[in-house]
Amino acid sequence: MYTVLIVDDSASMRRILKDMINLIDEFEVIDEAIDAYDAREKIKLYEPDLVTIDINMPKMDGVVFLRNLMRLHPMPAVIISSETVRGNDIFDDGAVGFVPKPEANEKIYLFANRIKETLLNLTFLLKRYTLKKPKALKQTIKLVKIDDTNTKIHPDEVIKLNLPLFPGKKVIGIGSSTGGIESLLRVFKALPLNLPPILITQHIPYGFSNSFAHRLNDHSKIFVQEAKDDMILENGHAYLAPGNMHLSIEKISNGVYKTKLLDTLKVSLHKPSVDVMFRSLNNIIGSGAMAIMMTGMGDDGTIAIKELHDNQAYTIAQNEESCVVFGMPKKAIEAGAIDDIIHLDDISKYIINFSQGKKGIK
Repeated sequence: MYTVLIVDDSASMRRILKDMINLIDEFEVIDEAIDAYDAREKIKLYEPDLVTIDINMPKMDGVVFLRNLMRLHPMPAVIISSETVRGNDIFDDGAVGFVPKPEANEKIYLFANRIKETLLNLTFLLKRYTLKKPKALKQTIKLVKIDDTNTKIHPDEVIKLNLPLFPGKKVIGIGSSTGGIESLLRVFKALPLNLPPILITQHIPYGFSNSFAHRLNDHSKIFVQEAKDDMILENGHAYLAPGNMHLSIEKISNGVYKTKLLDTLKVSLHKPSVDVMFRSLNNIIGSGAMAIMMTGMGDDGTIAIKELHDNQAYTIAQNEESCVVFGMPKKAIEAGAIDDIIHLDDISKYIINFSQGKKGIK
């Protein structure tokens, strides 16, 4: 995983770049900086593998910063700027890439494609750089910022616990966050047809969940789609929570369920929230459910997967060795909510066995 520091004085552009870069395989935004002086301190703190630099910034021009960086702390740098006139010159100053910002009325996906193509073409260089780069002052990956005004909302505020009298027909729920995109792809590539319905909550920005659902679908025998209201859950289908809505399900009749999207507060600091999806799964399916906690930062999902475990549902967690970030699985394990702790590459086997009425690998 290559870490990236974004340097841009525009908050909206930093957010767009972060969302785009985090969707690229092997790349993760470690932090953001608003100007060259902020960037200088964060480079020393985190030692990122790559830095993106805007040209027009307050306090110090991006080109001047690039020249100082190459002189004092040489590292891979990509210029992302609307100043295309100066774009060719920055290679002489040490940049390894240049991406023009989107022009007026340009489709945002074209900009995302330029970012992706540039970064993927740099992986060979980054691999060489990471072998000899200096150690960071702080090794902790900083992926989520929470300001003091954010309040952690309990799932009770959005969906009450209301357990069913009898277990429902088999449904599988998967929760993931940091590192989940590539990990989900690995799991879905190994899944066969005719499995029970699968619900997925991956922490993903609004606007990218639909394209990720298509990507999962392209690499799987299972039909994967972004969830919409009132979709009937079908075997051999998977439903991905949209990037700005909670995913839950409702019972129509015995053995027939439909999706229901909830546009409410963030729960456990996220929307979509794994806690909301798992709570809904418990309310409708109960002990007939399988819940899987995969790689991710934080503890979203811990509350509801513990409730599922206590209700005799089958619960598994990805092990530390195969996680990009061993946060969400670790919290669930520490809460006593997990039946089996397994490697990423074994998750598909456990899903298959569950669909056949078995728990674990026997």
